[in-house]
Amino acid sequence: MERVAVVGGGTMGNGIAQIFAMNGFSVTLIETRQELAEKALSTIEKNLGRMVSKEKISEEEKEATLERIESSTDTASAVKDVDLVIEAVPELYDIKKKVFQTIDENAPEHAIFASNTSSISITKLAECTGRPEQFIGMHFFNPVPVMKLVEVINGLKTDPEITDQIISLSDQLGKVAVPANDSPGFVSNRVLMPMINEAIFCVYEGVAEPEDIDSIMKLGMAHPMGPLRLADFIGLDVCLDILEVLYEGFKDPKYRPCPLLVKMVDAGKLGNKTGEGFFTY
Repeated sequence: MERVAVVGGGTMGNGIAQIFAMNGFSVTLIETRQELAEKALSTIEKNLGRMVSKEKISEEEKEATLERIESSTDTASAVKDVDLVIEAVPELYDIKKKVFQTIDENAPEHAIFASNTSSISITKLAECTGRPEQFIGMHFFNPVPVMKLVEVINGLKTDPEITDQIISLSDQLGKVAVPANDSPGFVSNRVLMPMINEAIFCVYEGVAEPEDIDSIMKLGMAHPMGPLRLADFIGLDVCLDILEVLYEGFKDPKYRPCPLLVKMVDAGKLGNKTGEGFFTY
């Protein structure tokens, strides 16, 4: 495996592109508009620059990494000679479906398709293509260059050989691959999001202030970041999307999004990305 395409240059996509390029892969970063592609490349350059200043990599390694990354706004042509395509577009099924249909029509027969989705069914996404046995979930965690975990999700038809390849690939990237089967929210978000949601209910019901809820979880449960600060970091809109996937997938009221979360998203208070969520940035 030598050539990789990453569809989507946002927070997750540019991080995924960076780690592949750092580990010797040729990467094409695909965005919808040139200015978005340039923004993603600029972010990667800044991140690598910080690594140079911290003496984690050399200036030569930084330049070599950047040389391995090119950008494109034409998905069809960009995937024609790749070995692996990783999708990292917004967490909405209809958007992902269109992306995978385009990839399926243009990528080589041997290409593996992976989704970085944090909650949407891998089996359902795989059926958007004509090669569900070559489809798998690679759920990276933010910030991608730092976090070691890759949650590897098998769809109903995923070939076990593909799973083995992706686990081996994750090891090449310096990551730890942990397999899970397809289920709403997989393991990570099935456990995490109800905790975040319950913390939001504590604010909603006046049990405690956000700072105090986070302090209790950090000091009492040894969490490095409190659940409300983490929700802001993830993006409150993303948290809401995942909770809605869980709620729809299980039809269980324990996954019902807190009304305060819905209201904050409606008001555009999404956390770090907008400068205000449960905290101000």
